[in-house]
Amino acid sequence: MRVVFMGTPDFAVPSLEITAKEHELLAVVTQPDRKRDRGQNVKFSPIKDRALAYDVPIYQPEKVSTSEFIALMEQLNPDVIVVVAFGQKIPKALLELPAHGCINVHASLLPQYRGAAPIQYAIINGDQK
Repeated sequence: MRVVFMGTPDFAVPSLEITAKEHELLAVVTQPDRKRDRGQNVKFSPIKDRALAYDVPIYQPEKVSTSEFIALMEQLNPDVIVVVAFGQKIPKALLELPAHGCINVHASLLPQYRGAAPIQYAIINGDQK
């Protein structure tokens, strides 16, 4: 399948690796580079670090809801978009674009533990699922 992968943190790296191994990776979308340490040095996201090895376009939009970004994704014409810990709300226009839809991988039960720190809140609440 022709896949666009969207993700940012370390948690998403194994999913990117499996996707790239098993499917045709068209592009990777991750958060823009940010100043991430005390020295305020710009660091790539873990997904960008890994994606550089795949020889595919890497996009880092401030917002995936812009008409320009959606038009770019339309040109790629993916069969599916895989989203893992991406960090932005995906607009309906983008969700409806792939022929086979979008797949979201989340680290916890939804909607109960949506948002930041889902694993930590599940542990704090003593959930066993």
